[in-house]
Amino acid sequence: IVVSSRALIEKELEGKRKEILETLEKGQVRKGTVKNITDFGVFIDLGGVDGLLHITDLSWGRVNHPSELVKLDQELEVMVLDFNENKDRISLGLKQLQPHPWDNVEEKYPVNSVVKGRVVSITDYGAFVELEKGIEGLIHISEMSWSQHIKHPSQILTVGQEVEAMVLNVEPEQKKISLGLKQLEPDPWENIEERYPVGSIHKGIVRNITQFGVFVELEEGIDGLVHISDLSWTRKIQHPSEIVKRNDEMEVMVLGINREERRIALGHKQIEPNPWDTFEEEYKVGAETTGKIARFVDKGVIVTLPHGVDAFIPNQHIPTPRGKKPSEIYEEGTEINAKVIEFDKENKKIVLSVVNYFRDKERKDYEEYLAKQGLAANTIEDMIKHRPLGRVKKEEKAEKAQEEKAEEKPAKEAKKAKETKAEAKEEAKEEKAEAKAEETTAEAPEAAEPVAEEKAEATEEKAEEAKAEPEAKEEEKKDEEKSAE
Repeated sequence: IVVSSRALIEKELEGKRKEILETLEKGQVRKGTVKNITDFGVFIDLGGVDGLLHITDLSWGRVNHPSELVKLDQELEVMVLDFNENKDRISLGLKQLQPHPWDNVEEKYPVNSVVKGRVVSITDYGAFVELEKGIEGLIHISEMSWSQHIKHPSQILTVGQEVEAMVLNVEPEQKKISLGLKQLEPDPWENIEERYPVGSIHKGIVRNITQFGVFVELEEGIDGLVHISDLSWTRKIQHPSEIVKRNDEMEVMVLGINREERRIALGHKQIEPNPWDTFEEEYKVGAETTGKIARFVDKGVIVTLPHGVDAFIPNQHIPTPRGKKPSEIYEEGTEINAKVIEFDKENKKIVLSVVNYFRDKERKDYEEYLAKQGLAANTIEDMIKHRPLGRVKKEEKAEKAQEEKAEEKPAKEAKKAKETKAEAKEEAKEEKAEAKAEETTAEAPEAAEPVAEEKAEATEEKAEEAKAEPEAKEEEKKDEEKSAE
């Protein structure tokens, strides 16, 4: 007789397996032993039947590897989650034996409460903090500091770090909690209007320069923007870096505050009076001035005049040989004489003409200028030929007409006002006379009747006399005839 213990054991296990499979149900809790551990989960021996406890069903919390929670041969109670028809694939769960951590989460973590947690993950947009197993909150990068310009959360947080944060929002349905670090510190934008009233002047540090302006830090966490148009009254700035550099100290005036959007509008030029009020007289049309070439542009030349104001000379108003650009003849820093042909205070614009300046000068002065610029070969006649002054004359004529029109306007207005006044006076006089006539008529109605009767009698007498006169003449004629006989 041959006896095999292995066969007996297998027969016994087959009996148990059959019994387990016959009684297996979803939601059932069974005991088992850890048989194998892998990266994706744990195999549990339920007594002749193996089931898989997946890594996601080990804990409500974050699990990097199953070995963090279980060991080989460890006995566990697990829940049957699912199985196929043949019951050869059984899914098990361990976390399902514990209450869901998101139940009553709003009561556990009310908004504005301060909580403690551990940083478990850092991304480009923020840091995830584990408050308890299965519950994590996000500290967005924008909620980390009032003052620091944080480019990445790793600048102030590290994985494993214990932190305190304020609960900003809870969404149980989406299983999301928003946390904030900066809310534990006072907000520097509170009472901002009291510390930086509009019109007040302060000193700050240039922290950033862009194409459109300069960001100036007034204090930690408070930056304001000086727009490129508010940097200078007089200079035509193409980029703010022309006049300021990072970390420079800059004096600024507060122009406006928007606390909701956390923006402060600053101005640098406003700390000085607007010089264009005085420029209006100094650089009026027809005035002569001297400036230095600052730079060349496609349509002409930018020159810097006294008081630092920039003016523009169009290409057709600066002498150059035919086919040459001003940049090929002149150099930056060259001193140049010119006449003002346009002044626009509102748009802060001054236009000059070198050609107009020399039109009223002696021929010798013009030739000296040409020689100084290396243009001796170009005679005045040549300049006229290739830079036609007829157009310049036309512009001057238009400017003169505009000036005369401006001068005539006040005179016309005064004349019109005078005529209106005279008409009003005449109308008042006529009204007065009419009123007097009516008054006279009303006071003496009876006197008017005898006068009318007298006039009627005089008219009748005249009519009778006119009728009698031919008869008298006829009688006289008859008497004369009788005397003649």
